[in-house]
Amino acid sequence: MLSNYASPSTDRPRTVLIVDDELPAIANLEWLLARRPQWRLLESCRSSEQARARLQTSSVDLILLDIQMPGQSGLEFARELCQRPGAPLIVFVTAYDEHALSAFDIFALDYMLKPFDDERFDLMLRRAALMLELNQQAAMNSAVHAYLRDRAADEAGYSAPVLLQVVVRTAAGLERIAIDDVMWLGAAGNYVELHLAGRVVLHRSTITAIVERLPEQEWVRVHRTAVVRRSAIAGLRSDSDGYYAVRLTQGDTVRVSARYLKQVQAMFA
Repeated sequence: MLSNYASPSTDRPRTVLIVDDELPAIANLEWLLARRPQWRLLESCRSSEQARARLQTSSVDLILLDIQMPGQSGLEFARELCQRPGAPLIVFVTAYDEHALSAFDIFALDYMLKPFDDERFDLMLRRAALMLELNQQAAMNSAVHAYLRDRAADEAGYSAPVLLQVVVRTAAGLERIAIDDVMWLGAAGNYVELHLAGRVVLHRSTITAIVERLPEQEWVRVHRTAVVRRSAIAGLRSDSDGYYAVRLTQGDTVRVSARYLKQVQAMFA
């Protein structure tokens, strides 16, 4: 098990750890990072054991992690990392897409399929930079204030108003996002991913705080980490392992847990 490792600091360049057992994949990621001076590669590790040792002594902002590796898999290592406070951001970089649902189920920031181009790599880095810039404590305070406000409203006999829009911080500054433009919501720790048509933005809140202000007739919870707009659901599928996911009209797939499966199936009855 990991012991407590160093936490990232905001007064230094963003640091990256590559964890992949294939040398060509490592070389490609090293080349991409070398062309982006705002990110600094600490080390390229060939196994989770090597990465674990580095994390004991170095602060890391972002881990680019392969999934299929000898010994402990990338998914297993990521689950281990996510159990620790101050864990680095995790992006899976793999040639296989069958693990995507499992990857997002453990709060991976992104899932990149090999081969990918520079534009896709830069999109991932922008998302990582934005996540790192958001203040975790501010997000927790915001969630607490929202909870207390809504609780006070309930005690006074008032219901919280329906959420129509949120203000988010993007690379371009502050942006107002209409809830009508959101296809689904994904929990990411103290943040919520707002999945729009063609892009994803982060909002400093919790998924519970947002769900309480969404019209129940328009949204359905499919997982403890995901809520989907009913009109955006195009189909329901299962894989060979018995896991279910909804397919959305814009092409996304979202995992459906056993707890919420019946209410999703009822939509197709």
